Amino acid sequence: MNRLSRHTRVQILHMLCEGSSIRGTSRVTGCSKNTIVKLLVDAGRLCSDYQDKMLRNLKTRRLQVDEIWSFCYAKKKNVGAAKAAPEGAGDVWTWTALDADSKLLITWLVGTRSHECANAFIMDLAGRIPHKGVQLSSDANAVYADAIDFAFGPAIHYGQVVKAYDATSTGYVDENSPAPDEWIYKTRISGKPIEKHISTSTLSDTT
Repeated sequence: MNRLSRHTRVQILHMLCEGSSIRGTSRVTGCSKNTIVKLLVDAGRLCSDYQDKMLRNLKTRRLQVDEIWSFCYAKKKNVGAAKAAPEGAGDVWTWTALDADSKLLITWLVGTRSHECANAFIMDLAGRIPHKGVQLSSDANAVYADAIDFAFGPAIHYGQVVKAYDATSTGYVDENSPAPDEWIYKTRISGKPIEKHISTSTLSDTT
């Protein structure tokens, strides 16, 4: 069986990391698209295994958790009208946990915006960091509070960034798009979080 040389594998992964398309990478390297996709999947599994094994007992002091929205095949609201939509089509959420100081992505989970995914995500996070003296911030997604309380108990300092939208000018708010009017406040959920560090955006943090 033919195997790609180390040089070619490095070149393919480097191009993909730099934002090159699979088709463009295929043209430059001379490798088939199927070969590139298989290499990408294999590399992803290795990176995931490495992260799962090595990102443990971290000395994190400030955590930010959030969800990144995307979709597979079609947005959830359009799946019903889509032609031949495959199973799993619709909205997809990537749950992320970021160290606000080092910007390390401690853990992540791809799934739905459900209690089940929230619980699995937060339990995995809890197994990687100390439970005492850590400040954790999230948005006001209702699934967070119970999951964080179950995984961490009262040991964690937890605050939420609450965003409220005024849709009176349009009559409809799409939470994945900018709203016409928005106001934000911060609230303590448990422990003694420092208000200026309650944030889900490292760009707005002050140290």
